[in-house]
Amino acid sequence: QVLLLESGGGLVQAGDSLKLSCAASGRAFIFYDMGWFRQAPGEDREFVAAISRSGYKTHYTDSVKGRFTISRDNAKNTVSLQMNSLKPTDTAVYYCAATLYEHCSDSGCFRPLDYQYWGQGTQVTVSS
Repeated sequence: QVLLLESGGGLVQAGDSLKLSCAASGRAFIFYDMGWFRQAPGEDREFVAAISRSGYKTHYTDSVKGRFTISRDNAKNTVSLQMNSLKPTDTAVYYCAATLYEHCSDSGCFRPLDYQYWGQGTQVTVSS
């Protein structure tokens, strides 16, 4: 089992940047592919970005491509989401997630049900 703790959320203005971090503890971090999801009020939880256990493969939802960057540091057991050019539509609670499914490393996993472990979430609010 792995425990995930997000940090870095906050209130920013449109066009600003924010970096989210997720610290993992427990079983070896290198075994997990990692993802970031977000959930706005009244909406379903949606995929934002994912990174393979090696860090060599990344995936993004179309709405954040070119603005967000996911990365990981396996030595520090952390995964980050650098968010630039933020928009009010990026406002949501952001969740870090981990999966042990082998196929996620190759093709990426984009559904919440593909992830077994979740953090508590961190609020990101972007004002216009």
